[in-house]
Amino acid sequence: MRVLLTQDVKGLGQAGEVKRVADGYARNYLIPQGLAVPATEGVLKQAEIQRRAEVRRLERSEAEAEALAEVLSTVRLSFKVKVGETGRLYGSITSADIVAGLELETGKPIDKRRVELAEPIREVGTYRVPIRLSKDVMPQITVVVEGV
Repeated sequence: MRVLLTQDVKGLGQAGEVKRVADGYARNYLIPQGLAVPATEGVLKQAEIQRRAEVRRLERSEAEAEALAEVLSTVRLSFKVKVGETGRLYGSITSADIVAGLELETGKPIDKRRVELAEPIREVGTYRVPIRLSKDVMPQITVVVEGV
């Protein structure tokens, strides 16, 4: 039986793919669980329309990410914080602090999970911090931490 997967199924395929499976597997598991629908002509046509719309949406979001990457690559954030005698901060600069600074600087909302900061910044200095906007677009911003 041919089915169109509506969700990702481990070991079988991704959502939107048409697969040939055993009749019993389709009738007793995939279709009742809502993981697949029988691959009729109408369903396939509708899936193709949705796939094309998804491709256009991804192209648009990729173009927006590229434009934002150009803006972010020139950004230089500066933080003035209290430090101890050894140059270590009282507290730290986290990805949430960086996102707040970016939003003030660019006016565009950015999710803090997109900031690829391995660990919070705890020392005075200049850092290059990557921001993952999409799978292929990852500009780096400059973060300068100065002691007060």
